[in-house]
Amino acid sequence: MSRKSLALLILVIIGIILSIWGVSFFEAIWSFPGNFDAFKNFPSKETPIGSIPLMVVALVGTGIYVTFKLGFPQIKYLWHGIKVTAGVYDNPEDEGDLNHFRALSTALSATVGIGNIAGVATALYYGGPGALFWMWITAFFGTTLKYAESTLALKYRDFDPDGHTAGGPMYTIEKGLGQKWRWLAVSFAIFAVICSFATGNAIQSFTVSDQIYSEVAQIVGTNHFLTIKHNVFTGFSVSIEQVINGLILSFIVGLVIIGGIKRIGKVTGFLAPFMAIIYVFSTMLILLGNFDKLGESFGLIFNMAFNPPSQIAGVGGGTFLIMLNTMLWGVKRGLYSNEAGQGSAAIAHSTAKTKYAVREGSVAMLGPFIDTIIICSLTGLVIISTGSWHHTEFYTKYIDPNFTGQLMNSSLLTSFAFKKGLNWLFAYGDKIVTVSVLLFAISTAISWSFYGDRATDYLFGPKAILPYKWIFLLFVFIGAIAQLEDVWSFGDAALGFMTFPNLIAIIMLSTKLKKMTKEYFSIDHPVYRKK
Repeated sequence: MSRKSLALLILVIIGIILSIWGVSFFEAIWSFPGNFDAFKNFPSKETPIGSIPLMVVALVGTGIYVTFKLGFPQIKYLWHGIKVTAGVYDNPEDEGDLNHFRALSTALSATVGIGNIAGVATALYYGGPGALFWMWITAFFGTTLKYAESTLALKYRDFDPDGHTAGGPMYTIEKGLGQKWRWLAVSFAIFAVICSFATGNAIQSFTVSDQIYSEVAQIVGTNHFLTIKHNVFTGFSVSIEQVINGLILSFIVGLVIIGGIKRIGKVTGFLAPFMAIIYVFSTMLILLGNFDKLGESFGLIFNMAFNPPSQIAGVGGGTFLIMLNTMLWGVKRGLYSNEAGQGSAAIAHSTAKTKYAVREGSVAMLGPFIDTIIICSLTGLVIISTGSWHHTEFYTKYIDPNFTGQLMNSSLLTSFAFKKGLNWLFAYGDKIVTVSVLLFAISTAISWSFYGDRATDYLFGPKAILPYKWIFLLFVFIGAIAQLEDVWSFGDAALGFMTFPNLIAIIMLSTKLKKMTKEYFSIDHPVYRKK
């Protein structure tokens, strides 16, 4: 069966499931098998190990398996990846679309974004400080997954008639595992397209729109003609400000994505370093002002990862379930932040100008380190050290039920922490988050449009790319006026279904990957100097 026919068949199946069971069926991927009573309390209510989601086991388990099989490449080959990114081995005659730095910048622009601002805040809101620890664990073992998926994506990439690259897990699965696995490759591509509309798009525009709406409302109030929300139907209301936000964001993103990967690479090659420097510098200023609280903050992270507050949680099963909740939110937001194991970044890395797949894989390893170990950690420490994490559901539910402060989630919590943390310097620290959200979200949406573009081309051919881009821009607008819970749920579900096909391919090709790694590092590589 052709890719197009398979894609249409799978889309029909997805549509039927949605019409019968709704999005909740797909959301269950993050709770399966704990959503069934037969597994929920296995082996006992005191230690319900059966409640641990299969997704968590698959991601962390695959990361651990490949890490040991390859001999901890995230430690052994990290310096090599840094040198490759710096252009030491760049050969201008190699095939590909982007140099190593721009390929990494494009991948980072999709990962360094809302997950670092809103995602960390959401993890702390529901999972407490301990969730940051599980984000670190996801990043450490996820680094190997990023190395694996990116190396394989470049190994099995194709070139179109115009000489442009076409790569990613869909090509890895079909060419690496064989034609009989085409259905799995098509499934990955379909959920990549869906995920590009939600995780890499609607969530970004929602967060920007929500942040801008909050800023405008602080100035003119919520009863102004721009900010007053009009009830469209039950459970959904929208303001003129949000509509304007959606139109402007769609226009900005559209200007870039119509130009293709080379224009995307140029824009992200500038935006990614620029926005990261601004954000990191600001967080360092806050942590400098709260230096005396850093020890206590790290203590909270480690203690609450394994020893949640027992005075309210109780003992036994209650404590275990709180720890499980913390772990789940850390893993989910860790995956959302660095996309390790999801396979999306492999699409960007497959465009690199090199004939050595392992070389680009070593570059890809830098992604989770920069994204989660550094930037997400800084955001989390800012929220914790300033005491802003008290304004979370976790704190009021498990620490102090009598807390009367306003609860804040997503980027609003991070904004509050920045304003509080930079108050010793100036009174507008929250504006830095507003600017960062805008830059991060736009760059992420731009990069994700390319991921969906490549998946669409794989499924339906080049003629489908332009219609895809117009639909993508429509979702930029939809995200700007949507509701938070609906957008995150939709994105998380698609993200989960993207991940499993990619993990299967990594496991089944891990022996070949080990051989490729050994061969690459057994030879001397010429150094190219820029004249």
